[in-house]
Amino acid sequence: MPKKVRNRIEILQGTLDMLILRALQWSPQHGHGIGQALRARTEEALQIEHGSLYPALHRLERQGWLASEWRQSEAHRRAKYYRLTAAGKRRLSREQSNWERLVQTIARVMHPVGEA
Repeated sequence: MPKKVRNRIEILQGTLDMLILRALQWSPQHGHGIGQALRARTEEALQIEHGSLYPALHRLERQGWLASEWRQSEAHRRAKYYRLTAAGKRRLSREQSNWERLVQTIARVMHPVGEA
């Protein structure tokens, strides 16, 4: 098995929404582009399957965190482009704060002070 495939990371449940919101903070994008951006930013450690990505995009749009419009993609195909709404930006900020607290909490368990 190639090293890059072996080193892929399973996404913790609940983090996909945050990752999508973060990717759209960089720029509006179509679904496939979001997956490519996340894969590139993680040096291919994360690969979001379309079966997970598109339902998440639809859910985030229903919640009002994303807006979309149909445009022509770089490949000259019709594609639905997503962008963050003001509510999505607020949600991303909350999710990032929660994520940082979670990381700090797990670090305290994994590396307790005073442990040799």
